[in-house]
Amino acid sequence: MVHLLILVLVQLRFAEPLENLLRWGLTLVVDMRTPGREKEVTVIKLSGSLFSQKALGTLPKFLSLFTKIRSQGCRLVLVAGGGDLARSYISAGRRLGADEGILDEIGIAASRIHARLIVAGLGTAASPTIPTNLEELSREMESNKIVILGGLHPGHSTNAVAALAAERTGASLLINSTDVDGVYTGDPHTDRSARKLKAISVSKLSEMLSDLWMGAGTYDLMDIVALKIIERSKIPTRIVKCSVEILGKVIRGDDVGTFINFRESRTNMTS
Repeated sequence: MVHLLILVLVQLRFAEPLENLLRWGLTLVVDMRTPGREKEVTVIKLSGSLFSQKALGTLPKFLSLFTKIRSQGCRLVLVAGGGDLARSYISAGRRLGADEGILDEIGIAASRIHARLIVAGLGTAASPTIPTNLEELSREMESNKIVILGGLHPGHSTNAVAALAAERTGASLLINSTDVDGVYTGDPHTDRSARKLKAISVSKLSEMLSDLWMGAGTYDLMDIVALKIIERSKIPTRIVKCSVEILGKVIRGDDVGTFINFRESRTNMTS
């Protein structure tokens, strides 16, 4: 209605043929709504290890990085992991006989505490509301501020939440920052011969993770649900070390960590 009124006023002022103005107006509206002309969205899953007592002192540096990224025109969605806080309460709940659904809810609550901490640290750069579902996420994205989430639903890790957020927002990149610097051929914490992969296909990573038990609080590197979402929407995804320096490199487009692709032939290992 507003566009039509503007066109009529322009026609009255300049006596331009209405069909020309309508054509100009349609081009303007399409141009404004064309995908790729809006700011790109990047979703970053933050490792729960960032919220440990040992690492909390580095949090201000991460917040400065996020503020800088936003100032450069990138729209950010951050997903906070539950970390040790979630695991300790989940472990206590399991000893008390709580079922996995309740334990998942405990983990979600812990991750939302971490999300609230980030909101407090970012101040006016962040949306003050922590979405609890994807509809709320869509609404908060309209603020053009940094949007921070914790967990959403029982049975979904924060990795899966990050994948869902990337899918919903049409993100150009999903960054899964973890306590390791990529995907390895074995557990780098226990296997000294493990080698890091520069790239890995969804199907190969799914195969590597297929034997893992997916109880509450056990989702570390990635999980099957998250991979299914990444695969169905072809979300460009990179698994990296959760550090300010590495995240900065990824945002600049550097080839760090492990890239998840959708073609078997591109899976390879670093030297």
